[in-house]
Amino acid sequence: MDRGFTRPLDVPALARIALMSPAHFSRQFRATFGETPHRYLQRRRIERACAKLRDTDASVTEIALEVGFDSLGTFSRTFTSLIGRSPTRYRAEATPLRAPVCFVKAWTRPTDAV
Repeated sequence: MDRGFTRPLDVPALARIALMSPAHFSRQFRATFGETPHRYLQRRRIERACAKLRDTDASVTEIALEVGFDSLGTFSRTFTSLIGRSPTRYRAEATPLRAPVCFVKAWTRPTDAV
């Protein structure tokens, strides 16, 4: 899921790889990671979007499509629910972080804003 985050989520295919039924895979995934496979994928996509918003001049729409969202509306809604502000506002307030990527990912990992 981390490598193919730009592709649509296919729980049945993931379940086959894990030798589980789709329902059992989803339950086990949630028990292990504390969220559904869909939410995990959204979080990974938003994490990548945050980095692109901080470090590039690409438009918000370009970034939304690059990280695997089909529409700007869905991207903005998901981004705002996880980060607590719009992608445009995030970009305006964020500054590039000069640190190893592993630290930046840990520091900026999205959590539910609510």
